[in-house]
Amino acid sequence: MSATVDPVSISRAVVYGGLALGVVLGAVGQSTRFCVRGAIADWFEFRGPGRLVAWLLAIAMGAVAVQGLISFGWLDGTRVLAWNNRLVWASCLAGGLMFGFGMILAEGCPQRLLVKAGAGSLKAAAALMMIGIVAAMTLRGLFAGPRVALLDSWNVTLAGPQDLGAIAAGLMGGSAPVLRWLLVLAIVLAVGATAWRFRQKVSKADWIGGLAVGLLLAVAFLLTGKAGFIAEHPETLEPAWLGTQSRRPEGLSFSAPLAHALDLLTLWSDKSMAATFGVMLSLGVILGSAASARARGEYRLESFRMPGEMGAHALGAVLMGFGGVTALGCSVGNGVTGLAMLSAGSVLMVGGMVVGAWAALRLRQRQSVAGSPGVAAVRAA
Repeated sequence: MSATVDPVSISRAVVYGGLALGVVLGAVGQSTRFCVRGAIADWFEFRGPGRLVAWLLAIAMGAVAVQGLISFGWLDGTRVLAWNNRLVWASCLAGGLMFGFGMILAEGCPQRLLVKAGAGSLKAAAALMMIGIVAAMTLRGLFAGPRVALLDSWNVTLAGPQDLGAIAAGLMGGSAPVLRWLLVLAIVLAVGATAWRFRQKVSKADWIGGLAVGLLLAVAFLLTGKAGFIAEHPETLEPAWLGTQSRRPEGLSFSAPLAHALDLLTLWSDKSMAATFGVMLSLGVILGSAASARARGEYRLESFRMPGEMGAHALGAVLMGFGGVTALGCSVGNGVTGLAMLSAGSVLMVGGMVVGAWAALRLRQRQSVAGSPGVAAVRAA
């Protein structure tokens, strides 16, 4: 290995690169209202296609960019968690259901809550703290044992990566890279057709938000998968990905990073603790959203209006904290990063998330008709 390679400098570049990336993502999210939860809610409640198309554009753009990085050898997809050969299908489905239900109650997924907290929402800030606590409990605390015993034990070990291209190649034969590109082409054509169909109802902000998030996903993988990679670490003499909590290439995700941020804040004097890409990405989203909200005159302090609303946010945060960790990613970690990587687990999680969100929306509608002040108090994000 070259003597000029400095792991500390590389780690620092990845970590502060994550902060810069988060600032851009926060500004984009605040100005365009990009939100996976909002995309689902808008469609189910009044067939609003704008944010749904933005979400699909993020997936399509991300899929093209990520497969390009893999094809050029700038990202080893097999080292990304979304391509793990152990498919925890029950965890993905159950975690997705809980996460989807929770994000409706809490008026946003972790990404949207970070944006709203930056724009002045105290409700979002409270929900984020609860998500971080429950996510930490699910990773290695009180909920970790039941999660592993009851859900993670239901799994399938595949012969190769769990991406749909590799699975299809194993079932039908053929080249996995070629099949991946064919699947990406199918996604692009389907999203393009959908965007064209609803073009009169899709705003410029929706286009910008979706395409920008997809490109930012590629930047995240370029940063953590290429810039942060060294072929031979001077201490272990093994390949290493620096600056990330998982010691793997990481895309855009927020559930586990909120738990890691809580660890960092509560164990600050522990010299073994250090800020990582995901933690700084989350901080950057708050800062970018705050800057955008201030510049656009949209910064507003907002708090809970009634106890029922606070209870709904708390319950939603608990479900998202547990569900996001159990399903190995949030609405962005699976719903953008994982789907862009064609991960089978992400497909299962997103399917469960959509069903969970639909169930929560139906419950909210029924309680609204009945005049209940609890779930009915939750508004669309």
